[in-house]
Amino acid sequence: MAFFLDESERLKNLPPYLFVEIDRAKRRAIEKGVRVIDFGVGDPDRPTPAFVLSALSKFIKNPATHHYPLDRGSAEFRRAAARWCEKRFGVTLDPDTEILPLIGSKEGIAHLPLAYLNPGDTALVPDPCYPPYKSGTLFAGGRAHLLPLREENGFLPDFEAVPAEILKKAKIIFVNYPNNPTGAVAPRAFYERLVAWGTKHKILIASDLAYSEIYLGNQKPLSIFEIPGGKETAIEFHSLSKTCNMTGWRVGFAAGRADAISALLRVKANLDSGVFTAIQLTAAEALRKSFGFSKKANLLYKRRRDLLVGGLRKLGFPVEPNPATFYVFTRLPGDARDSTAFCKNLLEKTGIVVTPGVGFGPAGEGYARFTLTVPEPQIREALSRMKKIF
Repeated sequence: MAFFLDESERLKNLPPYLFVEIDRAKRRAIEKGVRVIDFGVGDPDRPTPAFVLSALSKFIKNPATHHYPLDRGSAEFRRAAARWCEKRFGVTLDPDTEILPLIGSKEGIAHLPLAYLNPGDTALVPDPCYPPYKSGTLFAGGRAHLLPLREENGFLPDFEAVPAEILKKAKIIFVNYPNNPTGAVAPRAFYERLVAWGTKHKILIASDLAYSEIYLGNQKPLSIFEIPGGKETAIEFHSLSKTCNMTGWRVGFAAGRADAISALLRVKANLDSGVFTAIQLTAAEALRKSFGFSKKANLLYKRRRDLLVGGLRKLGFPVEPNPATFYVFTRLPGDARDSTAFCKNLLEKTGIVVTPGVGFGPAGEGYARFTLTVPEPQIREALSRMKKIF
């Protein structure tokens, strides 16, 4: 006979995962026969490039890759990641101590708080933000202190305004530029102040750089490691999901100060068995050939951004073009303020899926996020549908 199991308080206190809720709403609409246009989850619509598939077909046939991977991961992948960082950012990293393969950057980000937070400790988290910054903190028994990202401040957090009583228990600060969901980038001066502040208060900077290669102008986004003292203060997370259209492959890497890499490795060694070796070797090849691919992908996203932003402006959205990422983050039109109600109404009346800003945090209320992972004909169709209700 079945019996009742009470979930942990940790799980009960966890808010519903945003993208799961959106996917459920989308499925319900599809079941009703709605032809949905999905601007929700940021999953590239173009396939993984052929040079990646070719590499995997070679490595997967080697029986040596079929065993458990090493805790530290493939030396070839770690060396390729270090070379990629040197070519892209001009920084030198030791592949043996300063690089760690991840099952996608999300996994590393969510596991990092387990390495540093004791119950009651604090992580400083941007608001709005990618949800695992908060959920990883909660799973570790920590508290998330939110740092509002305001449009008038370029969506940059005012970390220097954190109260002294919060700083006493703060161990980690999460930053993410290019930023999800806002599409903002951070200037060098911001990173310089952040490195100095993190060093002064002995707070580890966790820099999520998953969107480093998706920029829609000539200015390449910075790595915190390009700032003097950055490598001694930060751990940085990279992903092949967006860089090489490899979202389903689940591969990325962490880089930075050796003790933080070692601490994260100890967590992972007890919780997972690493990335399939054939995928790590494929990822090494993907990194070597990623620069030309990223350039072509960014031209595609820029065309889509210009089409979408231009259309949204005509419909009354006070939207600015995003300089990076494949997200358009916009204030709601007219007197609309409730982003959840707005997006629900949009789906019900037009069949268009858009992410409510409040799903990324309280400071996201009044905004909505559109992804640019939608082909141009569907963008035009979506704008046409929306024109009927705005």
